[in-house]
Amino acid sequence: MKLYELLASAGLEAPSGLREGEVTLVTGDSRKAVPGTVFVCIKGQHFDGHQAAGEALRKGACCVIAQRDTGLREQVLVQDTRAAYSLLCAAFFGFPARSLRLVGITGTNGKTTTAFLLKQIFDFAGVKTGLIGTLANMVGEEEFPSVLTTPDPWELQALFARMAWAGCRICFMEVSSQALAQRRVYGLEFEAAVFSNLTQDHLDYHGSFEAYFEAKRQLFLQCKTGIVNADDPAGLQMLEGSQARAVSYSIHRDCADYTAKNVRLNPEGVLYELVGKGLIGRLRFGVPGQFSVYNSMAAACTALELGLALPDILAALKVSQGVKGRMERVAVQAPFTVLIDYAHTPDGLKNILCALRQNTQGRLIALFGCGGDRDKTKRPVMGAIAAEYADLVIVTSDNPRGEDPEAILRDILAGIKTRANVLTEVDRRKAVFLALKRAKPGDVVVLAGKGQETYQILASGKIHLDEREIVRDYFAGISQ
Repeated sequence: MKLYELLASAGLEAPSGLREGEVTLVTGDSRKAVPGTVFVCIKGQHFDGHQAAGEALRKGACCVIAQRDTGLREQVLVQDTRAAYSLLCAAFFGFPARSLRLVGITGTNGKTTTAFLLKQIFDFAGVKTGLIGTLANMVGEEEFPSVLTTPDPWELQALFARMAWAGCRICFMEVSSQALAQRRVYGLEFEAAVFSNLTQDHLDYHGSFEAYFEAKRQLFLQCKTGIVNADDPAGLQMLEGSQARAVSYSIHRDCADYTAKNVRLNPEGVLYELVGKGLIGRLRFGVPGQFSVYNSMAAACTALELGLALPDILAALKVSQGVKGRMERVAVQAPFTVLIDYAHTPDGLKNILCALRQNTQGRLIALFGCGGDRDKTKRPVMGAIAAEYADLVIVTSDNPRGEDPEAILRDILAGIKTRANVLTEVDRRKAVFLALKRAKPGDVVVLAGKGQETYQILASGKIHLDEREIVRDYFAGISQ
């Protein structure tokens, strides 16, 4: 695509004097600049891309997009380079999202499960779908690795293009608060936006809970239908100022559009009657816990609003096996149960432990840690939650990144009043061994925080760490 054509398609006005040329790449990373690149100067938390504008041009970039005058002749000035970046990437790929029905899912917890359930429901109904999220990016059944929950605009538009080319009709995507704040989905129109819940997370990035809420709310300003959890205090507030058609779901509020009646929680999963809009059906989903009621409701209600028949939705959820890293049972030859879950927020940890508490015959053993270089205020809160709901707590490392792992453990322990049933082991592999060694018949061991991740991020870099392998090593008698 020619430079002037690209700029015009993205709605940007090109100044006179720019050299016409073939555009090969749009990027905000100066290290990727090659001849034919349009370099977008983005000011981040640690680096301002305007400082690299000259370097990008020396590498062959045909122009730079900037928010302030760089003093360079080959520049296009815009009000918001992040928004411009998203528009330029969409224009380069020919606006592929326009041929898809986009469904965005946001919230602190439940995004991944809801997105996967929606894909499973539509796949069951014979609709070819795409998926973008934390666990993987998928085009039909083809899977691509995921680095960010919501990708960079270039990668995002490339995925949309793959989906459109492959004949996908709908795309379910997790939309993170960071992605919304960084305008990675700017210019996209969503057929539906789904809100799960809002609890403490990412305050290290947003600075305040209000800013975190506001970032999430942006999704509902660019959707046709907003589907929200009416039991969450922020649910209906998400739709304030939005022109979207409002749809609500709830366990407790009869005034919601969809409600769950006669909810039964058991070790095999959840069972309830889904009631709403002149319909009723018995919904069975094989993952235990009240949060599974909310996740399955969000998926079912969204599928109904998008036109699927209730019998197809119920049939799909009945055979669903859940999602990797979310209440994932590890097959072990032992008289106790081992589960892996991604719970890494106070609310997520409380949800998983409360669900397991109700269905554990013996003791509940909880192993968890907190990420380094992230919100420190949630560490003592998570410590207090673990101590309240688990019989034995093992505090260990998550992804310590650049922080001292021992210091993170101390922050967690500060929230625990009595440490009679608390053990610490900074090495996560050794901690898993310790948890398994302490388990007795009837116990449930939950390894929380890593979920689907098969790595650990240390100050020295990323290392391989898959808790499924560690569990297998333990039972195979492989030493630590």
